Amino acid sequence: MSTIAKLLSSKDIRLDMEVSSRDSLLQEIAQHMEREHGMPQDWVFQSLSRREKIGSTALGEGIAIPHARVKDLQRIQLAYIRLRQPIPFDAPDDKPVSDILVILVPKEATEEHLRILSEVTQMFSDRQFRQQLRQCGEAGETKQLFDDWLLPA
Repeated sequence: MSTIAKLLSSKDIRLDMEVSSRDSLLQEIAQHMEREHGMPQDWVFQSLSRREKIGSTALGEGIAIPHARVKDLQRIQLAYIRLRQPIPFDAPDDKPVSDILVILVPKEATEEHLRILSEVTQMFSDRQFRQQLRQCGEAGETKQLFDDWLLPA
């Protein structure tokens, strides 16, 4: 089982979310993290916004991986969001983004942060995985797809 599968829970999978911009997406993520995990919404939003100002976290092919270190976070938190309508995200291929995997890590989790980013990049580089992900109709089905994905040998 991948690290992503271990860290991502069904309650952190949101399908067909409606937002109109990157800022409104980051705000929705922050609200979700406060509601589900008690993380201060302001900290989450500010951390993700600061990271996006450094450079877009869009990979291309409709994928973005907003990630940040969050003050006083106790453990790594992930969320997967699929948007109903893609939004501009300054992707290297100029395609709008519809699939988002959020990674929030404690300040000191440097090595694990990099390992997760590497795994996510490999996962989303898999065209078949992306296609299957976009066909999932519910959170449980989406979670199962993440659970079944294997790192290439």
